[in-house]
Amino acid sequence: MADFDLVQFDLDGTLIDSVPQLAEAINDMLTSLNYATQPLSAVRGWVGNGADMLVQRALTATLGHIPDATLQQQARYRFDEAYASHAHGTLVFYPGVLGTLEQLRASGKRLALVTNKPYRFVPGILAAAGLEDYFELVLGGDSLTEKKPSPAPLLHVCRQLNVSPARSLMVGDSENDVLAAKAAGMAVAGLTYGYNYGRAIADSQPDWVLDDFAGLVSILKL
Repeated sequence: MADFDLVQFDLDGTLIDSVPQLAEAINDMLTSLNYATQPLSAVRGWVGNGADMLVQRALTATLGHIPDATLQQQARYRFDEAYASHAHGTLVFYPGVLGTLEQLRASGKRLALVTNKPYRFVPGILAAAGLEDYFELVLGGDSLTEKKPSPAPLLHVCRQLNVSPARSLMVGDSENDVLAAKAAGMAVAGLTYGYNYGRAIADSQPDWVLDDFAGLVSILKL
């Protein structure tokens, strides 16, 4: 077990399964461009590097080649417009998330959220989830000039909250989370159930591999 003052969380694939909303937005985008829609299972494999890469992967799968910059920009605009209408729909939490977050907060642990999702969507999702008061600091993928796997967002949180990286734990579901945490000099717990492009999170060698979100309780000495 280890002792940490601050826990930083990813959002998609860690706290909530956002693939249903993302798939609806991707397919609205594709339909608006007169392209064929894609199955939810395909969209699940494209999530994890931010909205630009999600849109690019969807277009590449549809067209058979990487889209040019003009189409990418047009598609990203249409995706954002579509996602704005879907993002706050019925949210699916992974098992143990709500109870564990409440337990962490009640124990005095400081919590932050670092996601690659564009920030404009994040406050509404947290409000719909009833989590708007849980996190001291929330960063989106466009809040800084760099996003995960860069360590910059995690280090920014540590500086803003005056917590040493050595006293912070990162919790996420993808290689991006693990790489960012390692580069920031902080420990990381990897969840096996999220979005990691079909690869086992253990391959990225996080400090802990968890099948269940509630496993954080033992890591954090609660």
